[in-house]
Amino acid sequence: MNKKKARITLVAMVALLVLLVYTTAIGIGKTGTGAAKNIILGLDLSGGVSITYEAKGDEAPSDEDMRDTIYKLQQRVQGYSTEAQVYQEGADRINIEIPGVSDANAILTELGKPGSLEFRLQDGTVVLTGTQVDTASAKTNQDEMGNRQYVVQLELNKDGTEAFATATSENVGKVIEIVYDDQVISSPVVEEAITGGTAYISGMSSVEEAQNLASSIRIGSLSLELEEIRSNVVGAQLGENAIRTSLIAGAIGIALVIIFMIFVYALPGIVAGFSLLIYVSLTLLCLNAFDLTLTLPGIAGIILTIGMAVDANVIIYARIREEIAEGKSVKLAIRTGFQKALSAILDGNITTLIAAFVLNIMGTGSVKGFAQTLALGIVLSMITALVISRLIVNALYAVGFQDPKYYGKAKDIKVIDFIGKRHVFFIVSIVLILVGPLFMGINSAAGKGALNLSMDFKGGTSTSVIFNEDMTIEQLDSDVKPIFMDITGDAEIQTQKVAGSNEVFIKTRVLTVEEREEVSAAIQEAYGIDKKAINFETISSTVSNEMRQDAVVAVIIAALCMLVYIWFRFKDIRFAGSAVLALLHDVLVVFACYAVVRISVGNTFIACMLTIVGYSINATIVIFDRIRENLSLMKKASLAEVVNTSITQTLTRSIYTSFTTFLTVAVLYVLGVATIKEFALPIIVGVIAGGYSSVCVTGALWYVLKTHSKKQEA
Repeated sequence: MNKKKARITLVAMVALLVLLVYTTAIGIGKTGTGAAKNIILGLDLSGGVSITYEAKGDEAPSDEDMRDTIYKLQQRVQGYSTEAQVYQEGADRINIEIPGVSDANAILTELGKPGSLEFRLQDGTVVLTGTQVDTASAKTNQDEMGNRQYVVQLELNKDGTEAFATATSENVGKVIEIVYDDQVISSPVVEEAITGGTAYISGMSSVEEAQNLASSIRIGSLSLELEEIRSNVVGAQLGENAIRTSLIAGAIGIALVIIFMIFVYALPGIVAGFSLLIYVSLTLLCLNAFDLTLTLPGIAGIILTIGMAVDANVIIYARIREEIAEGKSVKLAIRTGFQKALSAILDGNITTLIAAFVLNIMGTGSVKGFAQTLALGIVLSMITALVISRLIVNALYAVGFQDPKYYGKAKDIKVIDFIGKRHVFFIVSIVLILVGPLFMGINSAAGKGALNLSMDFKGGTSTSVIFNEDMTIEQLDSDVKPIFMDITGDAEIQTQKVAGSNEVFIKTRVLTVEEREEVSAAIQEAYGIDKKAINFETISSTVSNEMRQDAVVAVIIAALCMLVYIWFRFKDIRFAGSAVLALLHDVLVVFACYAVVRISVGNTFIACMLTIVGYSINATIVIFDRIRENLSLMKKASLAEVVNTSITQTLTRSIYTSFTTFLTVAVLYVLGVATIKEFALPIIVGVIAGGYSSVCVTGALWYVLKTHSKKQEA
């Protein structure tokens, strides 16, 4: 790159940053296209629409019908936002809360119907409707060869029996599609005429698949009909103070990371800081462009990725310093440094990207939202590190920054015997992991519950209060919440205002009859409110059993996919096995933190665990990449020497990345509101655990597996 081209590149990069900052801050055109203010915010930050349905009929619907309906509605509302919530209120009511929308009428028609289910021929002819199906259930039986198979059993009513008998008699050997909400959910082939009113759909690969199909058919064929009884536009659950402190924490975190990078890496540190600003601006721009919903934990997650985004830069600049230390010219060191860092960066990020892809496909609710944000962060961090940073570094070299003093030189570090201390590390890890089950047992024996499950997981009580005046969020936080806190002894309290009225919903853990009376009396006395203006309803968890199962299955499959990719890239399943075991180690240590500190286990718990999965695997890949490289360079050295050397060579990177991530999250914890602290604390534990496991555990695990297999071969 000549000087003229280099100057143009530097000016273009500055112009790009200015344009991005201007767009995110102000926007383009009269509507402010691209401005951060247009990002869809969650219920906690901006509010949205709250709709309550009641099941029609003289008899209360069964628990199974309610669960199925809630689960399917959760699938539907994800089209509006992955952060939408669906939960049961009382015996026959369902609440739906959708952030980022304000017109309840626009979605009432779609959500209010129990489901449009049809059985169609492939030419579009409808042969059966959902109202002609009495029920559907998943079954397990054996075929003629004795093999287990999973099927869905349909029971048809009288009209359905006659209609299906005619349709199947006339279409043997043809496909009859099962269509729910205009989407084909199954395409069974008619093997014979079905005249008895009982039909079986075979071909399912698992009992879960059969259960999901049966659930969709049941909902589409329910006699349960939903009737809207109220719809409101609700305000934010958190005040402006929560957003302001989080943004301040983010700004301070960015500043501290940039200062640290400049202090450690000199000129490349300035480049890393510049790239980081571009990364943050691009992230906000893409959140807007892809209509992703941003919640307060989401803001915390973005701030966390700021620390993680510098990881690629750290890997690159550490490599450049190593090349300079070996006597290479700065120009060659820059080129070689980027080349050698590429495999570690790509493998680490692609592994995490695979996990994000699986979670997005299979997850629901906040899991899907997290996966989308994670994928976005991964792609943007790679672009800024491998493209933006590289262009700027090369341009700076071309305009005259060619002296090695601008880039630094790697110092010789005495190789540390990590393998020799592996037994100590393993014992420490086992103790940290066992702390979780130990405290769960202690808590359970004390009657407090093994974990401090939040309303998201165990439900609670929703108290509706119509005040005599319009209460601000700050008043609710300072005056109303303490009333509930004194009576319940629990700090987990959510408040939600109804726009255009004085009504407020206060959600708490389940209140007993006595506690409800205490709350009612306290509010009446404090605000002079009539008893009739205070109502209580029991609400179910916002994270249903089905959603929990979806999350667990998605995480397991994601871990398996990561294992396969690492196995493929490193040509050794022991690398993959060690990486997954280390990942499990970090998750269990964070889980122990929840048990010991009694942090509330809610939606942020899922986000926290998934964040640790993404963070942990990256650190591990960097060390494994160096081991793979040194295996070919240090052929005469023992396996222990190779592992020790590799960990020592990447030790600086491991410490720096963990420290920058710790910085951003620690600031968030210090300045954040209670909700953010509950997310930040376990993340801090996860960052420390991830740094420890990547340095002290992963390499040792691989060494043990490798030497054990060699002994068996011998």
